[in-house]
Amino acid sequence: MVAPGCAPWRHAAVEFLLMVAQMFVVVTAVRWLLDPGSPVFVANLHLALAVIGALVAVLLAALIVSPLGRRSGAHLNPTVTLVLWLLRVFPGRSVLPYVLAQLLGAVAGTGLARLTWGSVLGSRALSDGLAQPSPGRHTATVFALEAASFAALTLVIGFYLVRPALARSLPYAIGVTVGLIIALLGPVSGGSANPARQLGPEIVSGNTVALWAYLAGPLAGGLVGTLGLRSALGRRARYSCKEGA
Repeated sequence: MVAPGCAPWRHAAVEFLLMVAQMFVVVTAVRWLLDPGSPVFVANLHLALAVIGALVAVLLAALIVSPLGRRSGAHLNPTVTLVLWLLRVFPGRSVLPYVLAQLLGAVAGTGLARLTWGSVLGSRALSDGLAQPSPGRHTATVFALEAASFAALTLVIGFYLVRPALARSLPYAIGVTVGLIIALLGPVSGGSANPARQLGPEIVSGNTVALWAYLAGPLAGGLVGTLGLRSALGRRARYSCKEGA
């Protein structure tokens, strides 16, 4: 099998499909657990987001270890792709195809969920699965928490990059980390930590609350985390593709 990133557009197409699946499941979970008219509505927001966090943890791990996930690497997040490139474990020629695929997949997955579940997702409370800060929360706080959460995720990824013998457990570590971000920070900042995951619902719903913070926060956190990892990784994690691969 060609390594992820060595066939940019082919693997980007896989990344698109994985992102569609991720967003469809995430928005579906939001629809059923956070809609007051749903038979499985969870009135306690902290509990609801804990359940969603657990579902997302399982979902991410399953997508990463799936045959399609193994083919593309299942980044499922533009900032993950950028961080891996900055850490020299992902080729620069694949960054743009992957990021475009993730963004388009997020929009497509959110749109598919809207088509499936109807106008109920268009309510301001649900906003097609949009991660939203708690009322009165300053946008700067959202930015700081988004940056901190992705910096933590970057460190988790880096931990496994310098310990390749533990690579098999990386998908589960990523799933648990993202699940905890949703459960712990969701009631405060929305707990997105993923520009694509946020942009899809924003485009479909037209709700652009704290847009810059949700897009820039993970990028800032990824840069901070990367700076802390570069010296630790050194030359051990360099990525290469055979010419013409």
